[in-house]
Amino acid sequence: MRNLFCFILASCYLMWMPAQVQAAEQGKAAKASSALQSTKAGKRFRDCEGCPEMVVIPSGRFNMGSPDSEEDRNDDEGPVHQVKITTFALGKTEITRGQFATFVNETRYNAGDKCWAHEGGKYEERNGHNWRKPAYPQGDKHPVTCVSWDDAKAYTKWLSGKTGKRYRLPTASEWEYSARGNTSTSRYWGDNPDMACRYANVADKTAQAKLPGASSWSVHNCTDGYAYTAPVGSFNANGFGLNDMLGNLWEWTEDRYFDSYEGAPVDGGARQGDSPKFMLRGGSWNNGPRLVRAAKRVRYEPGFRGSVNGFRVARKLP
Repeated sequence: MRNLFCFILASCYLMWMPAQVQAAEQGKAAKASSALQSTKAGKRFRDCEGCPEMVVIPSGRFNMGSPDSEEDRNDDEGPVHQVKITTFALGKTEITRGQFATFVNETRYNAGDKCWAHEGGKYEERNGHNWRKPAYPQGDKHPVTCVSWDDAKAYTKWLSGKTGKRYRLPTASEWEYSARGNTSTSRYWGDNPDMACRYANVADKTAQAKLPGASSWSVHNCTDGYAYTAPVGSFNANGFGLNDMLGNLWEWTEDRYFDSYEGAPVDGGARQGDSPKFMLRGGSWNNGPRLVRAAKRVRYEPGFRGSVNGFRVARKLP
């Protein structure tokens, strides 16, 4: 009887094992399929409630910089060089004031109480101005401003810890590749700056009409309806489904600034070195056509806070 019982038990075990193996294999396949889906170009996702919405950017190659023939080109936008980009995810919009507030509230992070701000027709460093009070009205859906490179890096570190994913700032080449969205024109909507108001919040007729001192600005010949920042996502997206890659706010990148692309990485990585300043891209709400171009770049020290600067985040995939 005992032998019979052992025989039955062994038979059941042998029948059970294939089912367990099959279930395990199915589980592995499901995880692999999920990872594959997460890297599908154009896919949008969030890693947590309140986290920035991310867009999967496809791998590819592009010519970084501007050709000599581009109107308003600066010398530091060359030499044009081909860069290979590996698939990654980029924020669909700039980080909002509401999202930054969550970070500050959870960490008690001190984002300072001084900011270079526009007031009375002058752009000066002012005490008492910060991301909560940038000298113009904002709501939680507006892009956060008066944040330094150091502040932006602190946010990405917090977001990485919160989600268990690898968040960071985009490299300059990732940023430009994403901003162009499979175009080679000076702007992702073409070369005509006066088409900007469908795609970007820029210096325009609205600014000239409403802002002190703006009557003398060089502006886009169109009306976008916003004198200062606009809520993120208010304008048409580019070819990769990203909003506000030009205009609204200048965006910090991982790269240190050098006045030439000689020796710049061609693999999509960030350029490091002994330069004391970091690169920003994209132009802002107070910039005319010369500055609102995909190849344009400016630089500031990592502690600089200005009411025309913000950031968006990137994430490693999968």
